[in-house]
Amino acid sequence: MIIAAINLLILSVLIFIIGMIKPGWLLFWMDKPGRMPILWIVVFLFMVAAVLFGEGERRKKLEQTQTSAVSSTKTEAPIPEVVPPKP
Repeated sequence: MIIAAINLLILSVLIFIIGMIKPGWLLFWMDKPGRMPILWIVVFLFMVAAVLFGEGERRKKLEQTQTSAVSSTKTEAPIPEVVPPKP
């Protein structure tokens, strides 16, 4: 999920750069494409990327705590001491 968020962030930056230079390349179906729709699309993509990144970090931290809890419950049995018999 984190990798997808980073990829989406890179894509939104590329869309922003291309859209600010030539908005007609990205909004080819519009008669008079403007820069404002590009800005809204980029803001939306950036917000989705931020949410994905945060959720990925939360799940990663949750998995780490679960694996540490499981490993801490698996303790080895104590080795009994051999007591020599009394003569």
